[in-house]
Amino acid sequence: MVIERRVTTSSGVGLQVRTWPDGDGVPFLLVHGLASNARMWDGVADALGHGGHPVAAVDQRGHGRSDKPDGGYDYSTLIDDLVSVVGALGFDRPVAVGVSWGGNVVLELAGREPDLLRGAACVDGGVTDLSARFSTWDACRDALTPPATTGLAVTEVEAMVRSMHPDWPEAGIRGALGCWEVRDDGTVAPWLTVERHLTILRTMYERPPTAVFADVKVPVLLVPADDGSDWVAGRRAEVTAAGAALPRSRTHWLRGDHDLHAQQPERVGALLEAAIDDGFFS
Repeated sequence: MVIERRVTTSSGVGLQVRTWPDGDGVPFLLVHGLASNARMWDGVADALGHGGHPVAAVDQRGHGRSDKPDGGYDYSTLIDDLVSVVGALGFDRPVAVGVSWGGNVVLELAGREPDLLRGAACVDGGVTDLSARFSTWDACRDALTPPATTGLAVTEVEAMVRSMHPDWPEAGIRGALGCWEVRDDGTVAPWLTVERHLTILRTMYERPPTAVFADVKVPVLLVPADDGSDWVAGRRAEVTAAGAALPRSRTHWLRGDHDLHAQQPERVGALLEAAIDDGFFS
């Protein structure tokens, strides 16, 4: 059973948190990627919940149903937000799992608050140095600015999502559609504004995850995606380097989309549970 909660952070920002509270196993904190939302984790959370694990998936500030302040999109504040969530839920040393940019966030959390977590997992995230991929911030911004979707009909957006992801389960599709606010006239607008999107992207460009690898003392599970894109060759080198730099890590590649958690929730959930069962996350 999913229970929606509202958590107020130390800075007074309200965060929407989806919880699966039943079970006495190791808890999991699930952190979405840039311009995404907590509902993208529904399939993984269901799988973990069925395994007896309490689970929480949070809409980070500026995203989904959480408050949308103008500031606080730096890693230090985002970490404070997650510390507030863990404290409010009473989680005892959860495993923090982040996808894409969320992987960067959970590594930063693990580096600063090692006693708070028993482990971290990065699902196709937490390894990419954008400053190595793009010679200038302007080039990065031009390549990665999201397409404009404000004003599109919700029916058009749903058709687009379903066309792009024909093999996703319904929970993944519904999670993806949760990235937009549906307005009274039947059109949509992304919950995360373009300006805030670019603010976060700039932080990613200026502080790559490599800056925190040596500080991460908890075990880290890397779950990169081989999606067949031109990025994969570079990603393989990044994942290998991350595995060597992190004090304790393991890597499990999955063939599939960048959003593996939405496309293959049972497989991602099984990998996380296996890392509990075999003592990797101890």
